Amino acid sequence: MGLIRSGVPTFAIAAVVGTLLVTSCSTPSGTSTASDGLVLADGYELGGYNPVAGFGAAGEAKMYDGLVSLRGGEGMPGFEPALATSIPTANADATLWTVTLRGGVTFSDGSTFDAADVVATYKAILDPASASEAKSSFDMISDVVALDQNTVEFRLAYSYAPLLTKMLIGIVPSESVATPALAAESTLNTEPIGTGPYTLVDLSPDRAVFAANENYWDGAPEIKKLTLLYVPDDNTRAQRMASGEIDGTNLPPLLANTFESRDGMSVTAHQSADWRGVSLPTDNPVAGDPAMRMALNLAANRQSMIDNVLGGHGRVAATPIPEVYGASYNPDATFAYDPAKAEQILTDAGWIEGSDGIRSKDGRRAQFTIMYNSVDTVRRDLAQAFASDALGIGVEVDLEALSWDRIDPRINRDSTLLGGGDEPFDPDTQAYDALNSASIAPGVGSIYDNPSDYSNQVVDAGLDIGRRSLDQATRDAAYRDVQQAYVDDPGYVYLVFLDHTYVSKDSDWTMSGPVLEPHAHGVTWGPWWSLQTWTQEQ
Repeated sequence: MGLIRSGVPTFAIAAVVGTLLVTSCSTPSGTSTASDGLVLADGYELGGYNPVAGFGAAGEAKMYDGLVSLRGGEGMPGFEPALATSIPTANADATLWTVTLRGGVTFSDGSTFDAADVVATYKAILDPASASEAKSSFDMISDVVALDQNTVEFRLAYSYAPLLTKMLIGIVPSESVATPALAAESTLNTEPIGTGPYTLVDLSPDRAVFAANENYWDGAPEIKKLTLLYVPDDNTRAQRMASGEIDGTNLPPLLANTFESRDGMSVTAHQSADWRGVSLPTDNPVAGDPAMRMALNLAANRQSMIDNVLGGHGRVAATPIPEVYGASYNPDATFAYDPAKAEQILTDAGWIEGSDGIRSKDGRRAQFTIMYNSVDTVRRDLAQAFASDALGIGVEVDLEALSWDRIDPRINRDSTLLGGGDEPFDPDTQAYDALNSASIAPGVGSIYDNPSDYSNQVVDAGLDIGRRSLDQATRDAAYRDVQQAYVDDPGYVYLVFLDHTYVSKDSDWTMSGPVLEPHAHGVTWGPWWSLQTWTQEQ
């Protein structure tokens, strides 16, 4: 497929805007969500509700509780006890973590929660028989032991400071994982059993209905019913939102912005550590060239992408570590937008411009392919914008819109418009797998971990210090060093951090504040991430 030179395709958005204008006269305004029900439309498939398979690893599951939960607010979220009675504590070298468990808690099937359930859940995640996609994220855990009915000890293979990030995942009854089996085939995927504030009462491919857990240990939610609709098409969700058929949905930023002036509805943008960027595989003779990698970083007009692709809802990215990480963030580790310098770097490295404006070196044309997921309009638009920037310095980028099953076998050969930030609540979980060379070895982690096969000894050393030290100042310094070493020798073009955009009906509910969001951003996040805490004056 040849280079796609067009900018953001506005025709689709324009068509939807026209439809929204037609329906606006009949849209309810000033609506107040009734306490007995909330209907949300999501672009993500329903089901797959098994924590052992990785569901809810960032703590967003409504049917489950983790040992800890997130505390919302601006900036980096903190942790609060959930099924633990207090924040778990570590020994001096962070290899032993002790958790005291909450008593008097029951699962939705009526069974009693205790230490055996915690042990069974984590052991099931780590069991090769489960074939859990989450397993590699928990590989620091060598054993989990019940010291007594209310106390659990995590024994680690190495010092690991941010273990609290691994305690957000939901706990399941030990009986549900007593027989080793594939996590993807467990009945928990469609019949979840948890201690959370909601229980699943009905599930079909396009509809999931949840009821408030009236026996919830932290008090029954005031919103008694939650219905999730699976509506994969962005435009269809927008139209159903405009008609008043649903109470809220997630939408791409440009589409969400079309609701900004509508009475009775609000557009919210929640900060995330969800990045988008282009992998540059080391073995690709063009994208893997060090001079090419640096030049492409300087040629990318990231602010223009935020303004024109994200409708202003985003932040510039140079590394996977965003500014929200405070002292761990290095404000000097950035790439200026400097296409003239990019061109000079390529010329100095022997990439010489030809008569058609495209460079070549040693007979090889400066041309490579970027793959992107065909159903993701934001990735498409970012890929198109990046290709246009690359063309400006004499590099031709071919774009291929593919399904993930066609992208995966080529991910270490061809560039991909990727996203990341699945567990953004510590710099380690945000950056380690993306940048550490340990991920290069066959069979280590996910195929999406370091698909550029990036290797930098300074970066590796800093990442290891960051994850093993309990001293926060030491960790902060290590991550700042990692970022500087990376921008001196990049292996990707990190483009932007997204602000996730949502549209909801106005209501008189008192909600908690936002929380830093991960890569996942369906309607389990956004204004509804803490739905169980909403209150309403009677």
